[in-house]
Amino acid sequence: MPVKTDADAADLRGFGYEPQLHRSIGSYASFAAGFSFVSILTTVFQLFAFGFSFGGPAFFWTWPLVFAGQFMVALNFAELAARYPISGCIYQWSRRLANATVGWFAGWVMIVAQIATVAAAAIALQVVLPSIWSGFQLVGGDPALTSTTGATNAVILGSALIAITTVINVIGVRLTSIVNSTGVTLEIIGVATVVILLLTHAERGPGVVFDTGGTGTGLGYVGPFLVSALMAAYVVVGFDSAGELSEETRDPRHTAPRTILRALAAAGIGGGLMLIAALMAAPSLTDGRLATEGLPYVLTSRLGETGGRILLIDVAIAIAVCTLAIQTAGSRMVFSMARDDVLPFSAALRRVSTRTGTPILPSIVVGAGAAAVLLVNIGQPALFTAITSVCIVMLYIAYALVTIPLLARRLKGWPGNEEAAGTERGGKLFSLGRFGIVVNALAVVYGIGMIVNLGWPRAEVYDPAGAHWYLHYFSLLFVGGALLAGGLAFLRYRTRAMSLHLPLPATVVPEGEAA
Repeated sequence: MPVKTDADAADLRGFGYEPQLHRSIGSYASFAAGFSFVSILTTVFQLFAFGFSFGGPAFFWTWPLVFAGQFMVALNFAELAARYPISGCIYQWSRRLANATVGWFAGWVMIVAQIATVAAAAIALQVVLPSIWSGFQLVGGDPALTSTTGATNAVILGSALIAITTVINVIGVRLTSIVNSTGVTLEIIGVATVVILLLTHAERGPGVVFDTGGTGTGLGYVGPFLVSALMAAYVVVGFDSAGELSEETRDPRHTAPRTILRALAAAGIGGGLMLIAALMAAPSLTDGRLATEGLPYVLTSRLGETGGRILLIDVAIAIAVCTLAIQTAGSRMVFSMARDDVLPFSAALRRVSTRTGTPILPSIVVGAGAAAVLLVNIGQPALFTAITSVCIVMLYIAYALVTIPLLARRLKGWPGNEEAAGTERGGKLFSLGRFGIVVNALAVVYGIGMIVNLGWPRAEVYDPAGAHWYLHYFSLLFVGGALLAGGLAFLRYRTRAMSLHLPLPATVVPEGEAA
């Protein structure tokens, strides 16, 4: 290991950065980082009811469509991870493929998206914990997220979870890696168990996925189908986390590309099987409970209260690990940009603990930001879906700020000389070869289409109760506000960002001075 670690350090110095983060993540832990961000147990349980309520059983087909589109994106990311193994990968890739301005906004959008996604993941505890034990409904009343009491309780549970994940992140990447890997192992076991048990309690055949549940037929089904795609779109993101942790991964040029693709493939297969198994095993497709209670209702009704609750405990663990993984990725993005001195308070945000090799303050900032996002959900159940939708739109925009410049570079001959970079380290780098332009173009078309679909101001998604006009346009207002705030911040750091050629080394401070 020391030889490889020394080579990894020399590789990073080639990009102008002095190694400061502890390189302790192996292949499985790298896979776990991506898989736990996607976390099918978290997000499928969280949004199954939403997808079913709009598209009926046939909403299942949004899953393979979204998975195929995101796999095109992941193939491009895997190629980039092999050539630019640097923390804060979306920012680093974008600014190298395009320019400092595009790169800065890609990083900014990604930070905002990751903070919102931490909040959205933490909210999922409300879907699970009160079903395990009524005592988790601390404020009393209806535990449903669509109720005022449920939304308020979700803030309490989510904030407590964020406090715990922040402490784990501050302690160091080794503990984070152990927790992630253990949680992912339990999640994989849980997914397999859920699928097998539900299939043994099937009420109907797999043909159920062709039933629209009365939500529309022919062209009339296109609208409900596109809305229900929000569920799949929210789940199948975050596979780039292995790239975010490149500077903490051993042999990242070869490890990260493989784990990006493996994490997404495992999530795609497992999630698809879980969806179809749930639809086949649901006690009823027409009593309305599947559209309001979702998968917890299927588990407890089919497997009994005890068996269902045991599996829901596994789901709760997956939610916690998912929140931890997203927060870790977000903190590395903040650190990466602060290291280049292009964020407010960069001097403090780029400090690294010499004992743990962890940028402490970025973890705290991401956690505090996510908790602040949660607070707006108090007594506002409609904001749950709004926040979920917005974080997806922001992630897709950040991804597009990588795939679009990459396509432009491919048309000019990329990767060119960079194809040989790092090959003397052993083994050929992952490459799409002659398929690169086609795969990249498909990723761009898919990404733009999903941004339009998810950001479209639909009242039934953003303001189903007709409570506030601004909720109807929440996605546009939030994205616009984030870009405006980013633009104002960029004006302050534009000169610094534009002057960057190779990044300056990070600041390392003694343990006692770490923020």
